[in-house]
Amino acid sequence: MHTLNALWSGLPALLAFFSRGDSCDSKGPDLSIPDPAVDAPLAASPEQSAAVIAGGCFWGIQAVYEHVRGVKRAISGYSGGQANTAQYEKVCSGRTGHAEAVQVLYDPSQITYGRLLKIFFSVAHDPTQLNRQGPDVGSQYRSAIFYSSEEQKKIATAYIEQLNRAKVFPQAIATQIVPLDAFYAAEEYHQDYAANNPDNMYIVIHDMPKVASLRKQFPDLFVESR
Repeated sequence: MHTLNALWSGLPALLAFFSRGDSCDSKGPDLSIPDPAVDAPLAASPEQSAAVIAGGCFWGIQAVYEHVRGVKRAISGYSGGQANTAQYEKVCSGRTGHAEAVQVLYDPSQITYGRLLKIFFSVAHDPTQLNRQGPDVGSQYRSAIFYSSEEQKKIATAYIEQLNRAKVFPQAIATQIVPLDAFYAAEEYHQDYAANNPDNMYIVIHDMPKVASLRKQFPDLFVESR
């Protein structure tokens, strides 16, 4: 995702984006996604829960959730493989079993797990792409929800079934729902990458439109910064 070839190949997409006014990928700027029919209720008092999701380059997923009200922190990292291969250069090979993932630490008294998934499916990535997002290709860029409880599994499974039945997307959702074995934080230089590198061409083309879509589609949840 960070190669010069990827950045140069994205230049035509940048020009097309500004002339077209779309948000990202194949979804269009105004994709209407229903609320999850199955969700957890808001917690009665403040606490901390964690959701682990993957959908392409973790820079963009992290950037989106850092602007969501109720999210305390979003951390880029790796899930799906072993501890001894949870390093960026190894994960880039596509042979470690890891996906570039983001751990979202949130207050369930402010935002529900299902609401986080609605953001995941609507603005954070294109869930119909198999083992890729935009210019990033490989199993490390797969769409996945790593559940840590039966409740998370139930909500995620029901939501994907709901969206597929409603034919919200032109193709079936490719997102995997798999148990979370472990989450490994990525190297420090990957953390807050979009916020720290707003002029990076990859960020401009692929990630800032996601944040803009979040602001447009979820104005009640959008926060400028934390």
